[in-house]
Amino acid sequence: MKKIFLYILLVSCVVISCGSDDDSLQRIDQILNIYMKSDTSPDLLNAKKSGSFTSYTVNDMLGDKDNSPVTTIPLRMRQDSVFYIEYIAGAKRKKFDSAGTTYYSRMRVTLNQIINNTSQAVATDILEIHYRNTPEAFQVSEVLYNTKSVFSKDAGTPNSINNVTIVK
Repeated sequence: MKKIFLYILLVSCVVISCGSDDDSLQRIDQILNIYMKSDTSPDLLNAKKSGSFTSYTVNDMLGDKDNSPVTTIPLRMRQDSVFYIEYIAGAKRKKFDSAGTTYYSRMRVTLNQIINNTSQAVATDILEIHYRNTPEAFQVSEVLYNTKSVFSKDAGTPNSINNVTIVK
């Protein structure tokens, strides 16, 4: 009788621990495609176009040191040859609230142009990303660029590529 009880207990534990509930998985939605344009140029990230930025650097303002580069923020190109910066992760996040339902990352973006045959920083801007954390999803809720809201997303919105357009 003892063996049957132990067997039933063992089988019950295996069934309970191995069961999966897809509804209990938290969706992660944090990819940003960041486009930059102006009134005169639809693509300021195309280094081959006159007046565009030739390079950029990103520094984590919440990092452990003053100089905490975010290195995983590559320049990508769509099929129609428009460039964008892809941000998936890399900067530290801090809690906005003690409950841990909202977080933020803050980065310094330095944009460079070639002036007199020399690469020079022409803009140093602040990119701030706000995240919403619920049992169902961890997702971008808002993006600020130089304290101006340039993107927002309602709670519960399905995962998607978060396209952010910055007008300079």
